[in-house]
Amino acid sequence: MYKGIRMLALVKREAGPGLELHDVRRPEIGINDVLIRVSKTGICGTDMHIQSWDAWAQRAVTPPLIVGHEFVGTVEAVGSNVTGFTSGELVSGEGHVVCGRCRHCLAGRRELCAHTIGLGVGRDGAFAEYVALPMTNVWHHWEGIDSDVAAIFDPLGNAVHTALAFPVLGEDVLISGAGPIGLMATAVARHAGARHVVVTEPNAYRRGLAMKLGATLAVNPVDRELRDVFAELDMVEGFDVAMEMSGNAGALRSALAAMAHGGRIAVLGLPADDVSLDIGEIVLKMLTLRGIYGREMYETWYMMTVMLRSGLDIAPVITHRFHFTEHEAAFAAARSGESGKVIMDWSS
Repeated sequence: MYKGIRMLALVKREAGPGLELHDVRRPEIGINDVLIRVSKTGICGTDMHIQSWDAWAQRAVTPPLIVGHEFVGTVEAVGSNVTGFTSGELVSGEGHVVCGRCRHCLAGRRELCAHTIGLGVGRDGAFAEYVALPMTNVWHHWEGIDSDVAAIFDPLGNAVHTALAFPVLGEDVLISGAGPIGLMATAVARHAGARHVVVTEPNAYRRGLAMKLGATLAVNPVDRELRDVFAELDMVEGFDVAMEMSGNAGALRSALAAMAHGGRIAVLGLPADDVSLDIGEIVLKMLTLRGIYGREMYETWYMMTVMLRSGLDIAPVITHRFHFTEHEAAFAAARSGESGKVIMDWSS
């Protein structure tokens, strides 16, 4: 089906820095697949790693590859086994394509599949006019979801999964790192009833965005110790819940030192190097550390949809919009530090 029909896509053609816009073959779909006409995409840190061709990208990616995994679009066609999807419906896709056969997949815990293949990393992605995915990876958007927000459901899922890893109602919450996911987690924690949400971030522009998204305080960790905010916020001992979004070893150690006894830390940020921690501090404070990767399929998707429908506003995190032909400018904006989430429009 659709063999020989062409499309434009942003491609990592060979090992080395850069991405190129090319005319390529439109993906063919199998009997269980959905072909989606992409309308908007979001640029992720993963895409920037692949563009720059850093050490991680060199290990993870085999060119040629169409990159990208954050998208929204409409159903174009479906395989013969597919039910429940019709042409023109607004959809996004879960970027983790799982095996469906391992212990965790069979138990309904697909987010734990050890054989996951990442869209735009291990298989052709969504920075293209069309993308194909198994029907089990396609999410119907509910009526009323803004299309720009729908394009970034994948990272919003990371934020929701992290922010709700532990109960935050009435709690004092620390978020280390105000990148796009940390910013969205700020809004989620506030929406979920946190008493205070303190964000640490050295970038002044992103501290400003954190305040727009509901932070009680946005602190420059270079200038101010976390303990200095306790009295200002009427905190007796320390933070109840922390979310480490930065991947910075110093930020994680600072969070550990600022936790109350029995505190809980959700760790999403991936450090570039090994991190040494004071295990005695973890033990004596009886802290809980939980690693977060991706989203729960599809409980997180349901939760973020319900929260958006009930008043969660993450629109301020989207700061720049470009046409896909301006992809170099879009990536430059995403790298600048003077941006939140960057959207590319794939309309003709």
